[in-house]
Amino acid sequence: MTDPLWRLGAADLAGRVASRAVSARQVTQAALDRLAAANPAINAVVQHMPEEALAAADAVDAALARGETPGPLAGVPVTVKVNVDQKGHATTNGLRIQRDLVATEDNPVVANLKRAGAVIIGRTNTPAFSLRWFTRNSLHGGTKNPRNPALTPGGSSGGAGAAVAAGIGAIAHGTDIAGSVRYPAYACGVHGLRPTLGRVPAWNGSGPERAIGAQIMAVSGPLARSVTDLRLGLQAMSAEDARDPWWVPAPLEGPAVPKRAALCIRPEGLNTDPAIAQALRRAALALQEAGWSIVETPCPPLREPARLQAYLWLAEFRRTAAAAVAREDDAEARFIYQQMERRAGPCDLDGFQDALQARAGLVRQWQVFLRNYPLLLLPPCGELPFVDGLDVSSPEGFERVMEAQLPQIALPLMGMPAMTLATGQAEGPHGPAPIGVQLVAGRYREDVLLTAGGVIEAASPAVVVSEPG
Repeated sequence: MTDPLWRLGAADLAGRVASRAVSARQVTQAALDRLAAANPAINAVVQHMPEEALAAADAVDAALARGETPGPLAGVPVTVKVNVDQKGHATTNGLRIQRDLVATEDNPVVANLKRAGAVIIGRTNTPAFSLRWFTRNSLHGGTKNPRNPALTPGGSSGGAGAAVAAGIGAIAHGTDIAGSVRYPAYACGVHGLRPTLGRVPAWNGSGPERAIGAQIMAVSGPLARSVTDLRLGLQAMSAEDARDPWWVPAPLEGPAVPKRAALCIRPEGLNTDPAIAQALRRAALALQEAGWSIVETPCPPLREPARLQAYLWLAEFRRTAAAAVAREDDAEARFIYQQMERRAGPCDLDGFQDALQARAGLVRQWQVFLRNYPLLLLPPCGELPFVDGLDVSSPEGFERVMEAQLPQIALPLMGMPAMTLATGQAEGPHGPAPIGVQLVAGRYREDVLLTAGGVIEAASPAVVVSEPG
């Protein structure tokens, strides 16, 4: 029996469309039908655009009919997150106070997806202010995890992770300043890539310039059900756009590196769940069987980068969004903000400058380490995916989440690329839970992550589409 089109990956679909074995309109209609069938149970896509999507698909078919070369994602259905500008749509960021903030031009990452021939079928949910590893807000409501509704779908790109896990689009766009691509991928049992700072251009013309903390830590990246599709998504998203001053013309493929990987299961005393530790050892074994040497060793600091990441993030948030938290009056966002303020302590100019100064030394340590070990295996989190709402259950629940998320929070401070890779399923306290590993490489070496990820993927259970409910 032939799989329906919506089950297929991006590479397969792009090949079929380019060869005209199937039309982009047929692919898009199948994706829209899947969205209509699966989304009501999970609320992953919160802005729908069927007419716009079909018009984009028709444009791809017309270009092919004229003999033009399609882009690498020609006819591939994708989703984008509601915190990036897409012309004609509200950049809500999960906020009622931004429900009418309609973009007049596309964010560079959206423009790049369109230029690559992708067809945007919808915009995905995020928590208010994109501020949590859980996805719920007062404007769009909550998103459910299609693999287990008792668990968080992750955040802030929780809608993206849930959508691609449920077969709503072959690739999903997400953003990551503290794990917002990597954690939803982990929680929803798919793959997610946080690119190097400067790899994927991005900018929202609908709002003010971001402060320096976000400028040096926030990136856009793809989520998908295969490593091949992550590679395609990165290729499409990373095209040059002069509107982003941080964009770097680095090649997508770098020189060969020694097949030497570091394994760190409990970085700085992290209480890593035994199932995650086992997944890391299985991943290391797969790499070893493919010719990699594995050295179990401590990695450079994570706790101090995590502290500075939160400090810089909150320093920006206090200046630009504290009043907006009050105006939005979302009880969960207000609780999270209060906990972050309590945890980070007072921010002042000296402290801000000290944080940026300390960052240079931490980046240096990580660069030297990743020169010696071109690949690092880390836990994606200290725990299996959290029960939904744990972070707002109490101050203690919030602290538990923050401690477990150490490997998510710390890495963005250094601008390193990282990828979470789904490797199967474990039985958790709230039922079946996705399991996975995190890979880290040197700056602009996403190719190392993707190559190693392909080895681990081949040795792991295949990522399949989930049926919500």
